[in-house]
Amino acid sequence: MPHRLPLLSSLLIVPLTSAATDVNLQPLVVSGSRSEAADFDLPFSVDSLDRRQISDGQPGINVSEVLQRVPGLVVQNRQNYAQDLQISSRGFGARSTFGVRGIKLIADGIPASTPDGQGQAATFDLDTAERIEVLRGPMATMYGSNAGGVIQLFSRDGEGPPQISAGTAYDSDGLNKQRLSAEGGNRQAGFIIDSSRLDTDGYRDHSATRREQNFAKLNLNPDDDNRLALIYNDLNQQSDDPLGLSWDAYQADPRSVAPAALQFDTRKSIDHRQLGLNYERDLGDASGGARIQGTLYAGTRRVVQYQSIPRTVQLASIRQAGGVIDFDREFHGGSLRWLQPVEAVPGEFEWVLGLDYDRSEDDRQGYENFVGDQLGVKGNLRRDEIDTITSLDPYLQANWSLGDWTLQAGVRHNRVEAEVSDRFLANGDDSGSRTYQQNTPAIGLMYAFTADLHGYISAGKGFETPTTTELAYSPGGGGFNLDLQPSTSRQYEIGLKALFGENTRLNAALFEIHTDDELVVASSFGGRTTYQNAARTLRRGFELALDTQLNERWRGYLAYTRLDARYDDDFLSNGQPVDKGKHLPGVPGTTLYGELLWQPREGLNSAVEGVYRSQVYVDDSNRAKPAPSYAVFNWRTRLEQRLDHWTFGQTLRLDNLLDRQYIGSVIVADGNGRYYEPAPSRNWYAGLDAAYRF
Repeated sequence: MPHRLPLLSSLLIVPLTSAATDVNLQPLVVSGSRSEAADFDLPFSVDSLDRRQISDGQPGINVSEVLQRVPGLVVQNRQNYAQDLQISSRGFGARSTFGVRGIKLIADGIPASTPDGQGQAATFDLDTAERIEVLRGPMATMYGSNAGGVIQLFSRDGEGPPQISAGTAYDSDGLNKQRLSAEGGNRQAGFIIDSSRLDTDGYRDHSATRREQNFAKLNLNPDDDNRLALIYNDLNQQSDDPLGLSWDAYQADPRSVAPAALQFDTRKSIDHRQLGLNYERDLGDASGGARIQGTLYAGTRRVVQYQSIPRTVQLASIRQAGGVIDFDREFHGGSLRWLQPVEAVPGEFEWVLGLDYDRSEDDRQGYENFVGDQLGVKGNLRRDEIDTITSLDPYLQANWSLGDWTLQAGVRHNRVEAEVSDRFLANGDDSGSRTYQQNTPAIGLMYAFTADLHGYISAGKGFETPTTTELAYSPGGGGFNLDLQPSTSRQYEIGLKALFGENTRLNAALFEIHTDDELVVASSFGGRTTYQNAARTLRRGFELALDTQLNERWRGYLAYTRLDARYDDDFLSNGQPVDKGKHLPGVPGTTLYGELLWQPREGLNSAVEGVYRSQVYVDDSNRAKPAPSYAVFNWRTRLEQRLDHWTFGQTLRLDNLLDRQYIGSVIVADGNGRYYEPAPSRNWYAGLDAAYRF
């Protein structure tokens, strides 16, 4: 595996933050309204996770560490870096077998999702994160054709005297992470440079990973009206893929792998690079306080993945695309927004006019995963094509506060074009194109019963196009399945946001989602899954979040989700009937997260975390063994010492304190019956860091 980091990167930093536990019960967010506002005053579900919550006592490796705090989200670390995290929002994205789909991922204004709706959370750099915002519900549809929810990461700006930081971390599964960082800045300019390398043997056999990540940000403020940020990041990763396990194999040995994983040496490599530019200008009194915001970005991504598709399956048909996926992706895009306050309207009124453009082009090949009797190597070419996805979406929003009332409304025109240029003609020409278009309106209305009690209702129409993965194979074994239709949804939400004194906040929301033409599995065989529009779904749920500062030393947090997600129509999946009323696979009915934090003094805090998830169905028919419910508890502590220009820190975690054996995530509708991905037994993590400020 290549080593591209400087020699000094043998050290790691856990970002140093203030040890104070004071909670900001009304953080400012931009998600939803696209204009900075207190989330307490917005008529939709949006949460903001600050720098302390992201980094304090956390490894800073996977975003699953912190997103479990958000009600409505189910975030699973699959213990398989080859397939990334598994994230769903109110049931959207639960069927994804790898990566994230149905949820818009954004980092510093730059999409981490392609125009077809697939995203990779591994590109998020948690070491430099300032905050993460999570938007759910109807207003998320204003972010595009695959926005069942929106997760936005914002990196911090370099500020203050120059500082260098370094450290190291280890855990019980052979993990070690090293990191080196430098940052600083003043009112005119700031910079951050961060470089890290992670190596792990993994909890399961054949799950070793090396991940190298680099991040750089230069922010410039030449005057009071202009702000500019130039952002670069890259990710280089090589991961073994242990695949899922059958129930019997899991019971026999949770650390084991499917024999096919070893026979074909299943693995995946990623080389991702991107550069982005953000610009904002205040137009001043002449334009009534208007602002212009713009973003440009471009990048490349190379992926090579060796799968476990049997040789006999590939040789059975010339239409079979092989067992090695190999593509080079070029992507670019940009966005432009005009935010205009209107003084002639009573109260505070602002409209937002925007345009988003995104394009990705994959030079994609498929190869046999064998040469003669040798397995797990690149063989004959079986697929050669150019896959292009383009979106161009204008939108208009209005934000209006009048007395005790707040109105947020908008409409977006979604246009997504999928085009295939087939260059492997020995099995026929699968070239073609398909354009999906839909208008998605959304509206939210809030009333302030008192200064500390706000109620709201919101509604919206959603639009979810098939991803490239879902379009990739036709049920008859041919090329792109351009007959797939987008699914559409109608979303409704009613909620309360309440403050109790200065130390406690409660958020509660009820929601209902009706989906037509839901994309579901048509067949899964020989390592290939095809999809169909075959069902309606109904999702009803309740979310609750409680954040309270009990006293100067103790703070508590609770996040609860109840979600009833069912098919609302009969259909066939893998040739088996699925009756109306069956549960959507991959969606737990109940999720609970709790945390109790103790800070006896500055520079020392300790917390106990608890997670509960109910059973999860693994296939559409609900016939296969569900992943059982589980409850686990974790403990963490963080210490800091300051000496002149130096700051030293230590982090210690013990996860799964009671040493429970459980299924952490599932592979929905796996054709081989390998649905289950075990989570680690009791394990530990320890980190040391140091920073010097000049």
